[in-house]
Amino acid sequence: MADKQPWWGPARVPFLLLTPACMALGVAMCWWLTRSSGGTLAWLDALLAVLGGLAAHVSVNALNEYMDFKSGLDMQTQRTPFSGGSGVLPARPELASGALAMGLGALGWAALTGLYFLWRDLAVLPALMPVGLAGLLLVVAYTPWVTRRPWLCLLAPGLGFGPLMMLGTAAVLLGRWGAEVVVMALLPFGLVNNLLLLNQFPDVDADRRVGRVTLPMWLGKSRCWPVLLAQYGLAYVALVCAVIWMGVPQGALLGLLTLPVALNVVRGAARHADDTPALLPYMGMNVAVNLLTPVLTALGLVWSA
Repeated sequence: MADKQPWWGPARVPFLLLTPACMALGVAMCWWLTRSSGGTLAWLDALLAVLGGLAAHVSVNALNEYMDFKSGLDMQTQRTPFSGGSGVLPARPELASGALAMGLGALGWAALTGLYFLWRDLAVLPALMPVGLAGLLLVVAYTPWVTRRPWLCLLAPGLGFGPLMMLGTAAVLLGRWGAEVVVMALLPFGLVNNLLLLNQFPDVDADRRVGRVTLPMWLGKSRCWPVLLAQYGLAYVALVCAVIWMGVPQGALLGLLTLPVALNVVRGAARHADDTPALLPYMGMNVAVNLLTPVLTALGLVWSA
């Protein structure tokens, strides 16, 4: 079976769906703001921005796989469909150098995407440079440094897929961030933080052996459900506030359809924190919430604009 593991496995291809889901919300917000001012969205630039975001996601996945393999973590994790890595490098150790090259190459692509937008229009530098540099730093520092600081480890995923991706998209498509985009970026921020938080539950023992300090380890898995609830609350409240006070079209509230599922995830985390098989359905629901909420919000926004 080992030789059937694909060379691209360290990219964790199924997980890459999260990037276009979150970027869809950013592009939809930029489309609405551009349309409101009588302009036309640069769709080719939007596509390049999405590809740059995908490259950053591939990079963090591949580098994480490489470092987890080198540290021995991959040999100790209780692998699930949602956590524990792809399992490719333990099965095919000869692919480790390829995973490193993939991670560094994808990071280079993401950086070149940002440099291209700066080269084409230096006026976007004040809006793009801070989020671009923060994003590159987050990718490089995530596994060796961020995962050893529980609260930073909690907030880093949402920061990458929420404010950094959405504000970066606004920088290249609008030349500015926009208060509406800043508030709406809290939606994927809260959701993606919860995605990684719940996925860390099965890995607590293995993470401890290699020196990681995640929130479920530091706080205790059974005590994490209020954090899940608070971050879901932040995400959905940000959506409602953007519609009520910032003029975002009411159709964006279509994203609230996933709220009952999110609350069910919190219930499952509270009841089954220490029972991984029983927790798996709720981990799947958490993934669905992360993918569907920004897409539904984007579709509703575009439909009602």
